[in-house]
Amino acid sequence: MATQNPHSAAVRPVFFTPLRGKYDVAIIGGGIVGLATAMALLSERDLSLLVLEAENMLGSHQTGHNSGVIHSGLYYKPGSLKAKLCVEGSRALYDFCKVHNITHERCGKIVVATRPEEMGALDELQRRGAANGLEGVKRLSGEELTRYEPYVYGIAGLHVPDTGIVNYRHVAVAYAEVIRARGGEVRTNAKVNSILARSDGITLQTDAGEVHARGLINCGGLHSDRLARMSGVDPGVQIIPFRGEYYHLAQPRQHLVRNLIYPVPDPRFPFLGVHFTRMIGGGVEAGPNAVLAMARHGYTKTSFSTADAMSIATYGGFWKMARQHWKTGMGELHRSLSKRAFLNALRRLMPELQAGDLEPGSAGVRAQAVDAEGKLVDDFRIATAPRMVHVLNAPSPAATASIAIGRHISQLAVDALELGPPARSLASPSLS
Repeated sequence: MATQNPHSAAVRPVFFTPLRGKYDVAIIGGGIVGLATAMALLSERDLSLLVLEAENMLGSHQTGHNSGVIHSGLYYKPGSLKAKLCVEGSRALYDFCKVHNITHERCGKIVVATRPEEMGALDELQRRGAANGLEGVKRLSGEELTRYEPYVYGIAGLHVPDTGIVNYRHVAVAYAEVIRARGGEVRTNAKVNSILARSDGITLQTDAGEVHARGLINCGGLHSDRLARMSGVDPGVQIIPFRGEYYHLAQPRQHLVRNLIYPVPDPRFPFLGVHFTRMIGGGVEAGPNAVLAMARHGYTKTSFSTADAMSIATYGGFWKMARQHWKTGMGELHRSLSKRAFLNALRRLMPELQAGDLEPGSAGVRAQAVDAEGKLVDDFRIATAPRMVHVLNAPSPAATASIAIGRHISQLAVDALELGPPARSLASPSLS
C-alpha cells in the first residue's frame, strides 16, 4: 500500500482568478473524465484550456460517489472500448498513484458463483479476462474460495489479483494539480447555462461569466445528453439515472471481508450486482443495487425533480427498456425498500450475515445512456461534431480507465477541434 497522500483538498472548492474569456479548449465537467482529458491535452500541446465544473468542488457526482474500486478489465467484451481502456487505464492509474503519493492498494478480488447455472457465465468471465490481457486470473474451487475469503460461500470462483482500491476524489484533485502545473485552468461554481456554436468557435454562458473557445469537449456525466442538445447536437441517447445504494458493515463485523467479494453478474445488464468492498479509508461497503432515480442528483429515496422525472416519462426509449426489464427493476426497487431483501442478496455470498451487521450507508447515481430502442448502452460512447467532442456514456469503469479515456478523447479532439500537431512531448504524460 502506498503511503498516505496529501490530497486533503479533495473536499474543498478550488478557486482561481477571473476567467480570461477566450480559450483554445473549454471542457465541461470537473469529474475524473473531464480532468483526465484536460491533463492529456496539456501533455502534448501548449493550449489555453479551461475546465468548467458546475458544483463547488471537483468530482462531486459519479467520481465522488463510487466505491473506489480500481477495476482490472475482467468483465468487458474483448475489443470494446471498455475492455481496451480499462486495462490500459488501470495500469496507468496505478503508476500515477505511485508517482503522486496517492494512497491505493492492489488487493485483488474474488468473483463467486453460488449456483450451478452461473458456471457458464463464470467461464465466460475467465475467457474475457484472458482475451483482455489480464495476468494471474486463477480459477478457484469452492474450498479454495475460503482461503481468500473465509466467510464466503460458493461452488467456484475466480481470483483477480489486479483489482485494487483508491479514493477517486484524491485522484481527481491530483489531476487538477497537474492541469494547473501545465498552465490550464479549473473553475468550480461555473454551471454552463447555454452553448452557442458558430463556425469560428463556441460561446458558453456560465455562472462564472462568458467563455469563448475554439473547441468544446463535453464531459458532463449526468447532464451530457442535455449539454449535447444545448450545443445543437442530437446525442441519440438519453441519460437515465440509476441510484446505487450501499450499506456499511458494522465495525465488529468488518473482519468478515478481507478485500473485495463480487457475485457473477447478470450478463444482460451493465451492473455488477451487490458485492462487498473494503474501502481505502477504512470500513467495508455492501452494495450497490441499481434502482431508477427520479432525479439526476437523486441520492436519497425521496429525491425528486419534476424536470428529470418528466424527461424519463416522455422518453420512448425508457418505456421500451421498462417493458423488457420490469421484473428486474421491481426486484431492485424491492431491495431499495426492504433491508431484508438487500440482506438476502448479500447472504448468497456470505450466509452468516445478519440484519444487525448492516448499517445505512451512502449512495451514488450512475449516468446510464439508453438509446431509442430501450437498450442500455454498454460500451463507452463518444461522439464528435465540428469543433466539439461529446462523451455520452462513461459509467464504470470510467474512473479506473480515466487516464486512458482522456488520451482517447484527446486524440479525437485533434481533428474535431482543429488543434493541429503537438507542440510539445512529455516522456510520461500520465505521471507528471
